[in-house]
Amino acid sequence: MFGRSLYAVFAVAALSLTATACGGQAAASNASIVDKAKNDKKLVIGVKADQPGLGLRTPDGSFTGFDIEVAKYVAKQLGVEPSGITFKETVSANREAFIEQGQVDMVVATYSITDARKQKVSFAGPYFVAGQDLLVRADDAALTGPEALNGKKLCSVAGSTPAQKVKTEYAKEAQLQEERTYSSCVDRVLGGQLDALTTDNVILAGYAAQHPGKLKVVGKPFSTEKYGIGLKKDDTAGRKAINDALEKMFADGSWTKALQASVGASGFAVPQAPQLERY
Repeated sequence: MFGRSLYAVFAVAALSLTATACGGQAAASNASIVDKAKNDKKLVIGVKADQPGLGLRTPDGSFTGFDIEVAKYVAKQLGVEPSGITFKETVSANREAFIEQGQVDMVVATYSITDARKQKVSFAGPYFVAGQDLLVRADDAALTGPEALNGKKLCSVAGSTPAQKVKTEYAKEAQLQEERTYSSCVDRVLGGQLDALTTDNVILAGYAAQHPGKLKVVGKPFSTEKYGIGLKKDDTAGRKAINDALEKMFADGSWTKALQASVGASGFAVPQAPQLERY
């Protein structure tokens, strides 16, 4: 009898410890990015790795571009130095999943704010407003806009918004092909297997600058793409803190300086900082 009673005591104690541990893990997973930055002095930030001028992994493994500079500035305002940042490559198709699974603390990766995405993640920003355009071969005089894409082979990346917009609103007979990365699309346009790449003009400008005389941006934007910083759903404190950081970046000149340094050489006209949309 004593043995059974003792066993019961140990079982209850074990269950209590397990519940406490699980509760602690749940609390940690529900913590705001503000708390993590303050307590750990470290952040994992999802970025693109193949977008010149925006998010590009260099041969030495480091990352450069406007998105990277925005991420560093915001992280510093949250209390995390560049040495405390781990950049993790994301592609368009896995950004929501990485946030939901806790693989990253936030995503700064030419991430257009949409109502559908807001169902899964929160957004601060926008920190940039782009317009959808087309990248074509420099000697292609026929593709003057999205309406000219019927019967043409159009490329974009899986999980992005631009290509479907073309098919829905402009060229129902465009032959859409999706790649994992924009750089794969660029290679196929250069090689003649595809006719055009569609995404945001600031992204396309970086690729055109990489291949002078071979590629061009059509230069007729036909959408408005608001880039936001994605973070965990319902992290209200985190969203406010990141918006405050962006507001400071706009005001002190750091935003314009970072954009000019990153994409100015491509000939892209640097716009005014956007209006934040707090919610």
